[in-house]
Amino acid sequence: MAITEKAFGQINGQDITRYTLMNDKGFQVSCLDYGCIITEILAPDRDGLLENVVLGFDTWEEYGSNPHYFGAVVGRFAGRIQEGAFTIEGTNYQLARNSNGQHLHGGPSGFHSVVWKAEAIETENESIIEFTHFSPDGEEGFPGNLTMTVRYIVKHDENQLAISYFAKSDKTTLFNVTNHSYFNLSGNFKRSILDHQLTIPSNHYAQLNEDMLPTGKLVPVVEDPLFDFRKGRTIREGSDSQHPQIELVGGGYDHPFLLENAQPVIELKDVESGRGLQVETTEPAVVLYTANHIGGPYSFKGVAAQSQLGLCLETQGMPDSIHHPHFPSAILTPQETFESRTVYKFT
Repeated sequence: MAITEKAFGQINGQDITRYTLMNDKGFQVSCLDYGCIITEILAPDRDGLLENVVLGFDTWEEYGSNPHYFGAVVGRFAGRIQEGAFTIEGTNYQLARNSNGQHLHGGPSGFHSVVWKAEAIETENESIIEFTHFSPDGEEGFPGNLTMTVRYIVKHDENQLAISYFAKSDKTTLFNVTNHSYFNLSGNFKRSILDHQLTIPSNHYAQLNEDMLPTGKLVPVVEDPLFDFRKGRTIREGSDSQHPQIELVGGGYDHPFLLENAQPVIELKDVESGRGLQVETTEPAVVLYTANHIGGPYSFKGVAAQSQLGLCLETQGMPDSIHHPHFPSAILTPQETFESRTVYKFT
């Protein structure tokens, strides 16, 4: 088991470091102290061949402004907030309206765009990178001095990545955090994710409006078969349809699913490579995003960027929950410590 460090670039005079955690089986996770970005995960196929299963770049320059949040931790609020405005305890707050008039993923200077303090930790059974960040009161418009810790944990004898989040604020605030990695289990992006099989143990998804915000309606998936992933289905079945909700987001999915089970397990499979991914989380929801808008004049490690080359399983609270009282609350009080954990197990 080993943790290695390598210089990756600089921003505003600050060094950026890439950390790689490798276990006894060769499974590897590489990440940056900038935005806690996961740049690479090497996982074995059915024959033991290790290949990369997340979209990422080899150089700092390629990340640029990272408009699609590749691999990053996003916050203080993951997802959209209507017009970037909310009220807590009688006080009105205004955030950046950085996505077609709505607030998205913590704003331009959110968690994804700062250099975190990083510490490498070795225990008897695990290798850990612990990232910490202090977000002052009023940063991006959010109330409260907030201290944040993110831990990436790789076990010595299991091909899994656990992500633990901890946060504390000295004022009542709005808080919702996730990791925005794009998975592709084919290995080194040989194929799109359209034929990946996905299982989500969810009975309801959130209907979206034309601003990509939840309308507040939670649609039973039993009434909407293309959103019923309880027994597994391919992404292609939905993306090839003319379903109004699928067309609304660009010919795929970008929808929150409620996770009602006590211990939900999300499963993603690529039959051709034999790779599988099981995701367990303490979060109340997952946003399935099938990368409907990531095409462009760039490439991932030599593979041309194209829409639906990866998919995100953003375990988090519900977007815009502050405006929908029947959604799980994302309000964090000074009396509470936010704790969350998501485990990605590769099989």
